[in-house]
Amino acid sequence: MIAGATISYWIGFHVLVVVLLAVDLFILQRGSHSTQARNAWAWTVFLATLAAGFALFLSKTQGRQPGLEFFSGYLIEGSLSIDNLFVFLLMFRSLRLNTDEQHRVLMWGVLGAIVMRALFIAVGVSLLNRFAWVNYIFGAFLLIAAIRLLRHKQGDDSAPGIMSWLQRCCLRSVQDQGEAGIKLAMPGLLFVILAVEATDLIFALDSVPAVLAISRDPFIVYTSNIFAILGLRSLYFVLARMLDSLRLLHYGLAVILAFVALKMLLAHWIEVPVTISLAVILTTLAIFAIASKLIPEKKLS
Repeated sequence: MIAGATISYWIGFHVLVVVLLAVDLFILQRGSHSTQARNAWAWTVFLATLAAGFALFLSKTQGRQPGLEFFSGYLIEGSLSIDNLFVFLLMFRSLRLNTDEQHRVLMWGVLGAIVMRALFIAVGVSLLNRFAWVNYIFGAFLLIAAIRLLRHKQGDDSAPGIMSWLQRCCLRSVQDQGEAGIKLAMPGLLFVILAVEATDLIFALDSVPAVLAISRDPFIVYTSNIFAILGLRSLYFVLARMLDSLRLLHYGLAVILAFVALKMLLAHWIEVPVTISLAVILTTLAIFAIASKLIPEKKLS
């Protein structure tokens, strides 16, 4: 056993990741824009189905608890990624990037995110196993993140905090290069990729501790994170036209973060079964997604 799983599990999972990345990179990005849009929908549904199948596989081979923990972690990471995608959308709109340029930047962003999440998870699991009090630090950090999301103003088109700084720096870098910059010449491309990686790094500070509140198994936490990241690029193009209509969803994300924060802070006294965690996550996402559709925007002003 290595970090929660046998070596064959680790090798098999990474072979699967390489295959999925190759399909995404060399096959799905070909064709017209309409074809790419259909591919994004199909790939998003396929990856979600594959994640559900992987959860069933873990349930059959390792027990029901690991399967539920994986799927809960996948849902948390996937739902928090929506907020991440909203920041990407604002950044790309500011830079006036076309679809092909967005594909390139997001693909490099996904590759970098996989490496960063692996490092974050290794450090996080190690700290939690060695120092029990780190649990309270992670919980407090998630609670602050939840409050930050609740305070985010509806209709505010600027990314909060350091996100806004990254957005301004990217725009300045591209504009300073003239037409070549707008077409993403190499210096501009590298700067935008670094900005995307920095954005993901900041969001990982929220998402990784949130998944660690569900499971301490390194294999479960890592695979659930990677499955969500693999679908990040296609999910972005699926949701690009829908994010504005999901204007209340960030309140739901705040509720989820607050829930997992309290779960970590009160873990010494109250143990929350993973089935309840999964139910809370699914119910919260459904409520706020439906509310975004049903409540007229003018009533929110």
